[in-house]
Amino acid sequence: MIGPAEHGQRLDRALAALVPEFSRSYLQQLIEAGMVEIQGRVLTKASATVHAGEAGQIELRPTPQSQAFKAEPMALAVLYEDDHLRIIDKPVGLVVHPAPGHWSGTLLNGLLALDPRAALLPRAGIVHRLDRDTSGLMVVARSRQAMDALVASIAAREVKRQYLALAHRSWQGARTRHVDAPIGRDPRNRLRMAVVDLERHSGKTARTLVELLDGTEQGCAVRCTLETGRTHQIRVHMASIGHPLVGDALYGGAPAAGLTRQALHAFRLEFAHPVTHEPMEFRSPPPPDLLQGFSEWGLDYNRA
Repeated sequence: MIGPAEHGQRLDRALAALVPEFSRSYLQQLIEAGMVEIQGRVLTKASATVHAGEAGQIELRPTPQSQAFKAEPMALAVLYEDDHLRIIDKPVGLVVHPAPGHWSGTLLNGLLALDPRAALLPRAGIVHRLDRDTSGLMVVARSRQAMDALVASIAAREVKRQYLALAHRSWQGARTRHVDAPIGRDPRNRLRMAVVDLERHSGKTARTLVELLDGTEQGCAVRCTLETGRTHQIRVHMASIGHPLVGDALYGGAPAAGLTRQALHAFRLEFAHPVTHEPMEFRSPPPPDLLQGFSEWGLDYNRA
């Protein structure tokens, strides 16, 4: 029964208040699947308005999201592990966390199969993410103590994350550029992120240090150091300075040098161990497709 407190609310908000044991996203999926009936009518829009005194029913059933957090054995490249953390070298094409369109086969599913203790941690210990088609290093917590400390360290910018990238167009100007440009949802295309004016649009400050390693008339090899960790940050910032990543169609790049995915690899990770405080540093060589891209354009990514 819809009560006075839920009068005039969206259907999904009202249901989340009435049955708080279920997440709003789970209830939204039930609504879209036609499992919610109000006053004898099946409602399939979460935005439908409800009114006090209306009665209805919900048919509970498993949804893809509700079944997403399950163990799925997969081959994962583990570079290091101890009782508190694990370093993963993520391959291209692996989604990190379940999301619409990818409710299974993610790194989270693999971690749950790899380590039973992962089920006791939020997001199976994942403290930061890489895009599906970005390869490279990730640190994953194995204990709650480590997870809380790593999240705090990342927020305090004490974890150094560096990337290698192959970008379009000949480099001009200083070899080092500090890109300081806020990032938010693109107001013209909600599927993208963009550099935004914080006085007009919602977003967050974002800073990336971009260093030229080598360049030709076709493009350039760069090293990017994250100073913040916004969604698609390097991809957006590189596009904003006129050097979209090779293969990154979402932000103005195009397939080239044998690459059809965004040419981005997380090659270096440096931080203090969250429990022992021991300095730790890990490196991952570029995967074969990125190495081939550098070679095809005659670029030396080791030149610094």
